Amino acid sequence: MTPPFPRKSPIAGGLAQASRSSLPMVSEAATATKATTAAPKPARRARLWELREKFHCPVIGTCLPMDELAWLARRHAFNGDLRDEFTLHVEAVGWVSSRNPVSEELQRLLERKYAGHVARFERTAVDAEVLTLWKTHFEHGEVAGPMWAALTHRAASDETRHAVYADVHMLSHQVGAGLAADARRLTFMERQNNELASMLERERCERIAAEAELHRRLAAQGAERATCAAARAEAAVLRERLAVFESGTAMVDMGRRLMSLTASNTQLLAAADRSRTLENALKEAEDTAMAHARKREQLAAERDALEQLLLAGETEAADCDGRCNDCENKVANRCVLCVGGRTALLAQYRALAGRLGIRLVHHDGGLEESLSRLPDLINGADAVLCPTDCVSHAAYYKLKQHCKRTGKPCLLFKGAGVSGFAVALARLAAGQASIAGTEPMQH
Repeated sequence: MTPPFPRKSPIAGGLAQASRSSLPMVSEAATATKATTAAPKPARRARLWELREKFHCPVIGTCLPMDELAWLARRHAFNGDLRDEFTLHVEAVGWVSSRNPVSEELQRLLERKYAGHVARFERTAVDAEVLTLWKTHFEHGEVAGPMWAALTHRAASDETRHAVYADVHMLSHQVGAGLAADARRLTFMERQNNELASMLERERCERIAAEAELHRRLAAQGAERATCAAARAEAAVLRERLAVFESGTAMVDMGRRLMSLTASNTQLLAAADRSRTLENALKEAEDTAMAHARKREQLAAERDALEQLLLAGETEAADCDGRCNDCENKVANRCVLCVGGRTALLAQYRALAGRLGIRLVHHDGGLEESLSRLPDLINGADAVLCPTDCVSHAAYYKLKQHCKRTGKPCLLFKGAGVSGFAVALARLAAGQASIAGTEPMQH
């Protein structure tokens, strides 16, 4: 595909931008101060190509994930190899230094992606409030959306934009150093753990072999003693029987004993059958009782979770009573995505979430809705719920992969019923998550 506009060298533009971004901070601050005093406040938010070139690199690198950058590169036929992430990044930075179809599409993409943060920052009217709001988001680990909203804000001064740029620049260094140290430490601990596990396994095998040999020897000695004792007892019995036979009354006694033994044997067989029947019935009763006990505990936990949800919803409604100006914003800013579950119970899911002031977004896990919508829905939510016993394998693995990559809080649970969903909401509200995010769900 040949783009309908002349290309400039993206690599040259990126290198020139990198050289300009390495100038001393004092000079940039002085230049920004002169520009602020000379130019009036803009009447609208800044566009991507209107920002200073040193801001283009962090905006592209932080606000635009690599999958979206690769999509843009395919759409506009970038010169670089789609597998070379650095080349695509540099070429994109080169494009956004002027207004063209690439920079315009990037502008629209970032506006849609971070519309919530832009709306939040638009409530601020002066430069100091923009910087304060940026610092608040930055301290809570939110970078991409707040950075885009702060850099393009109509009231943001060059000093504020430079402060945002400096925070993101230093954060990239700190994150890179921390990841490298963690990787080295993890490698050492994995190697040490493998060595200890191998040593423990060898010792366990040796112990099992020694115990087996000891048991075998003890069993052999016990069998030998039992054999000797049985032989002595049998010899005594044979001597007594021989004496009885020699006395002449053996046949009569044997007949009587045979009849008695036959009756006793019949009774013993019947008793043995009854005993086996009773043992089986007792085992079944014990298994049933244990199953009922587990079910009772589960139902009690679900009941407690439902009561907490209902009481929490009534308490919040009674405390607020419609007089709080922040209620609408509080509810709108708490969004949970549910992937999978029973579609027939979606209304009950939403009702339970609503009692906590949570807006519930649902994706059926790929039954009728496309899985390609999952990343956008996950990015737009504050946390994610997924009933693992009522979702497709493809949606499950794609959800886990995206939540791990983006650091989105995600709770995986079993039980797609209303009570199971209530327990999951209570756990999520308590800060419990199977995949930890950068910021816990606020309750």
